[in-house]
This record gives sequence, structure tokens and C-alpha cells, in this order.
Amino acid sequence: MFDHESNKPRKPHGFYRLPEVLEIIPVSKSTWWAGIKAGRYPKPVKLSPGTTAWHCEAIHRLEASLTQSEGEFK
Repeated sequence: MFDHESNKPRKPHGFYRLPEVLEIIPVSKSTWWAGIKAGRYPKPVKLSPGTTAWHCEAIHRLEASLTQSEGEFK
């Protein structure tokens, strides 16, 4: 599976850190965090006290749903 923008291989399982998420879902950090608070974007997982990440599957589902809609992201 490849990223449609950068042709980088996609992780089928595991976690994405914020910079990787924002490459896939092109919004600002503040928009991303506001979207999480509002329930539009998936909640993060704390891997350690200083490490926040998101399940790859959740990010891929979000990307697919945003791509299909005429909303914030195409």
C-alpha cells in the first residue's frame, strides 16, 4: 500500500506519529488537535509519557472517509 501523494510505503499496522499523520491528512497541527477534541479525528494513543501516536488503521479509515466526502480533504 502506498501514499497517493508521496509514493511512500504505507504501514498496514502499527502507529503513526504526528508528522506522518499530517503528511497523510494535510491539515495544520492546531486543526488536527481541534478535530480530535471535536470528535472528527481519531484519538491518540500514549505509547510512553512523551510519545503520542495514532493507529495506522484509524488514519487510513479517516483518509478514506475524507477522500469520499466533499468536506475538508480531498
